[in-house]
Amino acid sequence: MLVLDKTNFEAEVLQAEGYVLVDFFGDGCAPCEALMPHVVSLSEKYGEQLKFTKLNTTKARRVAIGQKILGLPVIAIYKGGEKVEELVKEDATPENVEALIKKYI
Repeated sequence: MLVLDKTNFEAEVLQAEGYVLVDFFGDGCAPCEALMPHVVSLSEKYGEQLKFTKLNTTKARRVAIGQKILGLPVIAIYKGGEKVEELVKEDATPENVEALIKKYI
């Protein structure tokens, strides 16, 4: 998984070719920490078909605000610089994340 920050978010997500999954997480976010291993394993399973990235919103607050990330965790799919779909908070379960991925590969 590619680690994003404020310096590379635009190039790696908004200007990327194809679909990009972004795992928005924050320091001290227990649901984020619980979800992360599942997202990593999904990246190993589907990484050839979809670009997997993660952004620590604690360290990139302006990017998160700019992307209208209001609660965590958020799993978002981007294409052509636009967010096309996202799973927020309780909806961001391992099963829902895998179903979301399967829609875009």
